[in-house]
Amino acid sequence: MNTPDNWQKSSYSGSGDGNACVEVADRRSRIAVRDSKAPARAALSFPAAAFTAFVDGLKADAPHGSRGPDRGCAA
Repeated sequence: MNTPDNWQKSSYSGSGDGNACVEVADRRSRIAVRDSKAPARAALSFPAAAFTAFVDGLKADAPHGSRGPDRGCAA
């Protein structure tokens, strides 16, 4: 069964339509990720704990003053 997701896009997703990054959706125990330029294509799905660890690692490695994973999304 395919249920609608609440996709969220980074506030740093580029100008115009903001289609220069990825979107994420919380599916309870998993996190789905898709390309905002091609939302109809397949999404990747990761266990929530693994995705959280991934994002935490990005934030820890971000240069001082950076906003973490959002820094690479601007067009």
